[in-house]
Amino acid sequence: MERPASGEVLMSQAIQPAHATARGELSAGQLLKWIDTTACLAAEKHAGVSCVTASVDDIQFEETARVGQVITIRAKVTRAFSTSMEISIKVMVQDMLTGIEKLVSVAFSTFVAKPVGKEKIHLKPVTLLTEQDHVEHNLAAERRKVRLQHEDTFNNLMKESSKFDRLCWAHPFLKSIDMFKFRGPSTVGDRLVFTAIVNNTFQTCVEVGVRVEAFDCQEWAEGRGRHINSAFLIYNAADDKENLITFPRIQPISKDDFRRYRGAIARKRIRLGRKYVISHKEEVPLCIHWDISKQASLSDSNVEALKKLAAKRGWEVTSTVEKIKIYTLEEHDVLSVWVEKHVGSPAHLAYRLLSDFTKRPLWDPHCVNTYTVAVKSVILPSVPPSPQYIRSEIICAGFLIHAIDSSSCIVSYFNHISASILPYFAGNLGGWSKSIEETAASCIQFLENPPDDGFISTF
Repeated sequence: MERPASGEVLMSQAIQPAHATARGELSAGQLLKWIDTTACLAAEKHAGVSCVTASVDDIQFEETARVGQVITIRAKVTRAFSTSMEISIKVMVQDMLTGIEKLVSVAFSTFVAKPVGKEKIHLKPVTLLTEQDHVEHNLAAERRKVRLQHEDTFNNLMKESSKFDRLCWAHPFLKSIDMFKFRGPSTVGDRLVFTAIVNNTFQTCVEVGVRVEAFDCQEWAEGRGRHINSAFLIYNAADDKENLITFPRIQPISKDDFRRYRGAIARKRIRLGRKYVISHKEEVPLCIHWDISKQASLSDSNVEALKKLAAKRGWEVTSTVEKIKIYTLEEHDVLSVWVEKHVGSPAHLAYRLLSDFTKRPLWDPHCVNTYTVAVKSVILPSVPPSPQYIRSEIICAGFLIHAIDSSSCIVSYFNHISASILPYFAGNLGGWSKSIEETAASCIQFLENPPDDGFISTF
C-alpha cells in the first residue's frame, strides 16, 4: 500500500454488495460518507482537534465504481483560512483483475475546527513542500472567492430570470451534487425528515432538491422542525441499453413551482461556470503549422466545422439581455458557447465588417491585434511561440450571419472553447461577470455605427 504524504489521509476500500445499488454500482450515498470521513480525518490531522464539515463544493462523478473494485480516497488540506480550511479530495477506482485505475471524482470541502470553549480556534498555515502544493494553495483562494460570492450571484440571476408521478421509467444515477452548506446541527435522538422534489429538467439531466429538517421530541409533537440542510442533486437516467434518456420538460404551476424552476436555471448557470474554475485542465497544443499551399482546404474545413457546431442539438439558453442571447452546449466535458446578437444593419455589411480583422480591436477588448467568418489558430514561422506571452488557442470559432430584412440581421458568434480561453468565459457563465454581454453590446454598436474611414463606400 502506498504511504500517504505528510498532511494527507489515504483510505482504500473494497466495494462489497452491501455498499452497492441493485445494479451492482457503488451507492453515491456510501461514497459521500467515505469522502466526508476521509476529509474530516485530514482536517483533524492538520488542526489537532475535532472538526466539522462547513460546506461541500460541487461534486462531479466521472466514473462508476462497481462491486469487486477498490475505491481509494486521498484527502489533503490545501490551505488554512484562519478558522476554516479547504480539503481537496481525489477519488480513484481500480479494477483488481486488470489493474486499470480511473478517476471517479475530484472534490473540495471546507471544514472548521470545533472549539472546546467559546473561543474560535485559529489554524496554523499549511506547509508547502512542492510546486503542486503552491499551485493548489493559490487556487484555494480563488475557489474561496467563488464560494463567498455564491449567494449574491444566485440572487442576481434569480432577479434576471424574473424580468407528478415518476418523471421517467428508467435507471437514474447521480451525476453531480451542487455545493451546499450545513445550516445547523442535528443531535442523537432527533427525527430527520427528508423531502425531495424535481425542480427542473435539462434535456438529459434533472435537478432534484432535497430539504432536511430535524425534530426533537417537543418539536416533533408541535410539528415544528429545524431546517438543517438543503442540497441539489443532478441525475441522469439510462434505458436498458445504457443510453441516456431525454427528460420531459417540467410545467410549473404554482408560485413555488416557478421559484424552484427559476432557481434550478440559475444554479445550472452557476454550476457550469464553477465547474471550469474548480476542475482546471491542462492546455494541450491545438495549433497547426501554417502552410500557404493548404490555405484553401484549411478555410473550407474551418467553415464546415463552424457550420457543424452551429447545427448541433442541445444548445441551452443561459442568459438573455435585451438584443443578446447566450447559449451553451456541453459534450463529454467540452464546452461551446453561442452568442446571438440582433443587429440593426444589413447582413452583407455585418459580414464585411466582421471579416476585416484589423477592425476587431474597435469592438472586442479581448482582441489585441447565410455569411460565414470562421477562425482557427495556426502557427506562423514569422511569429513563433514565446515564453513571454500566453497564446490563447482557438479550436473552432466564428460568425454566422442571417439576414432578417434589407436593414437588419442576426449575428451569431460560436466558440468551441479550449482550456486556454476558459478563464474568459467561466466567470460570465457562472454569473459573476458580464464580459460576454459587454463585448456583444460593443459589437452591435460597431456594426450599427461603423467607423467612417471610407470602408462603407466600397459597397
